[in-house]
Amino acid sequence: QVQLVESGGGLVQAGGSLRLSCAASGRTFSSYAMGWFRQAPGKERAFVAAISGGGGRTYYRDSVKGRFTISRDNAKNTVYLQMNSLKVEDTAVYYCAAAPALYSGSIKSNPGEFPYWGQGTQVTVSS
Repeated sequence: QVQLVESGGGLVQAGGSLRLSCAASGRTFSSYAMGWFRQAPGKERAFVAAISGGGGRTYYRDSVKGRFTISRDNAKNTVYLQMNSLKVEDTAVYYCAAAPALYSGSIKSNPGEFPYWGQGTQVTVSS
């Protein structure tokens, strides 16, 4: 069982930056592939970024490539999402999620692959 708590959301102007954090419980954090997802009003939850358990592999949705960076600190049981050059269309509730991984390089991007979810943090980008 993994419990996830996101923080770092807020209101920012277009072009600004935010850093989301997701703190995980448990002592085997490195054995979990992690992902960030977002859900805008009236839309389905969508993949944003993912990172392998060891941190060596990352994957992004096309619309955030070059602007967002996912990283993790396994010593702190925390995964981060650095968001730069934010756009109005990035406005959403952002969720982190964890999935047990068979090997350290495993990476996942399908929401159905993640059994553990945080409560979400609101990111609002104003024009």
